[in-house]
Amino acid sequence: MKYHDKYRIPSTRLPAWDYGWNAAYFVTLCTKGRICYFGDVIAGNMELSDIGKIANDCWKDIPIHFPFVTLDAYVVMPNHVHGIIIIDKPEKSSVVVETQNLASLPSEPTQNKFGPQSKNLGSIIRGFKIGVTKNARLINPDFTWQARYFDHIIRNEKSWQNISGYIFNNPAKWQNDEYFLKG
Repeated sequence: MKYHDKYRIPSTRLPAWDYGWNAAYFVTLCTKGRICYFGDVIAGNMELSDIGKIANDCWKDIPIHFPFVTLDAYVVMPNHVHGIIIIDKPEKSSVVVETQNLASLPSEPTQNKFGPQSKNLGSIIRGFKIGVTKNARLINPDFTWQARYFDHIIRNEKSWQNISGYIFNNPAKWQNDEYFLKG
């Protein structure tokens, strides 16, 4: 796909999904070049660097800036952050199609292609990245995030449990990570 005669990578976001809808989202944010700014895993435990402490504090502060957000399992790793973000805004009086899952679909999905971007997953991630970057660059002016992030909409309890276990066990598996092996 071309835009202004340049190739663009297609979005990884679910096309019919409004990322401002109430749901639980599993996100992964990586540093540019997978550089290990956030610390080291020692004996299966994550030891945060000063920049890692900034990332950890900024993550915990997300609900202060976004009161409709609750945080669940998360981990700051040497070169990435995994976490579960729960958007839980008060429901408007609209009919919801029940799916027996954590992320039910509204009966009339709205298209939020380029609509307000202040109370959705993208704005939460953007705020987190800005907070970390601003403070991390006081320590290391070269600190940079990868431009994109990975997200997954958690749709049922089994998926939630699997993802939570993955996050919890991530430091213990670090020695098998391809970026650990390259270092």
